[in-house]
Amino acid sequence: RALVERDISSGINAEYGGPRDMKNNQVVVVRRDNGVKATLPDENLEQSLQSLLDTVHDDMYNRALVERDNAMVVVKEWKDFCANLDQKKILLAPFCGAIPCEEAIKKDSARTGEAGEDEKAPAMGAKSLCIPFEQPGDATSETCICPNCDEKAKAYTLFGRSY
Repeated sequence: RALVERDISSGINAEYGGPRDMKNNQVVVVRRDNGVKATLPDENLEQSLQSLLDTVHDDMYNRALVERDNAMVVVKEWKDFCANLDQKKILLAPFCGAIPCEEAIKKDSARTGEAGEDEKAPAMGAKSLCIPFEQPGDATSETCICPNCDEKAKAYTLFGRSY
């Protein structure tokens, strides 16, 4: 058998063909997401690799969900909007959807270089990212997050800074 080293869907590295692996009819795999090394028997290798790739996918997806959920904050007042934005959070805020409000939010949430601001935080203002399908509540009973707007919100909108 020839030495085969392969990157399978960027999820795992698989090596096959060393004398010990050949003798033991096994393949050495290393998960790229966490560096865990394991051996898989040659028997049913295709199913074993597919199962391992599914596990890698599920673990990466679940870690991403936890990270997103830990970074997401629902805010209803402007002072909370800017404070959480400066902590690198993504914000769900009631928003009327008007372009002038979006432009004002972007302008007013930008860092100005004033004393007390985190110098390492990005300076650009927040921009709307999307309107999530899953809403944290009924935004239509809230006023738009934009300080100069008295309109009722249409939906909670996700805001954040690009890094």
